[in-house]
Amino acid sequence: MPEGDTIHYAANRMRPVLEGVVPEEILTPHPRHRMDRWPERLAGRAIDTIEPRGKHLFLRFEDDLTLHSHLRMTGVWATYEHGRRWGRSPRRAWLVLHARGHDVVQFDGPVLELMTESRTRFDRRLAALGPDILAPELDTKRILRRLREDDPTRPIGDALLDQRTVAGMGNIWKAEGCWHAEVDPWRPVREVADDEVVRVLEEARPRMQRSAEHGHRAIDPQVYGKAGRPCPRCGTRIEARGQGDDNRLTYWCPGCQR
Repeated sequence: MPEGDTIHYAANRMRPVLEGVVPEEILTPHPRHRMDRWPERLAGRAIDTIEPRGKHLFLRFEDDLTLHSHLRMTGVWATYEHGRRWGRSPRRAWLVLHARGHDVVQFDGPVLELMTESRTRFDRRLAALGPDILAPELDTKRILRRLREDDPTRPIGDALLDQRTVAGMGNIWKAEGCWHAEVDPWRPVREVADDEVVRVLEEARPRMQRSAEHGHRAIDPQVYGKAGRPCPRCGTRIEARGQGDDNRLTYWCPGCQR
């Protein structure tokens, strides 16, 4: 699943193209949205802001309309110079916006909806989101409060993936943050001190910020995807096992993450 840094990177690429302008053309090729008349409803409206929040992205148009996207496991946002070949088949495009000589494309959905601005404020799914790990200021007090309201027996690695606790954290950065902080992702929440939780967040955050600025080429994983290889810190073999209800593969070093 695209994590918060991926969404912020997409937003950073889109802003110079879309913010403050009326798109020259809006297309909705996917059958699900062909009857929604979004091009007609959004015609003549400028895009005021592009706002990532956790793993969600909001394109806020003039006059109280907002496009809301969540990519889940399959989707992607991409920005191309007009005429350049797209990275995925045009048949997989759900939304295309043409502006300033570029194509901004959302491929493969699966959550793409046009909402009123007031609905985005009162939508229960969005209201339940925790603080964004990539917000200008990291709200550690609120994150800790939400974490301590969670199941105390839940492994810390699984708890950090709960978007109600901290929005934008995903499987890569859960594993990398825990490794850099030397915290075992299998320890129950009740056994992880507040300062250890904050250290995990503070280790993950600057690395996510670099990825948000430069893209995935800036990711330099130490344990994620490296099961069976020696730990770069202590040499112990890195392990991996499914964790939580979604059985997300968790990577850790049993030698130095205690």
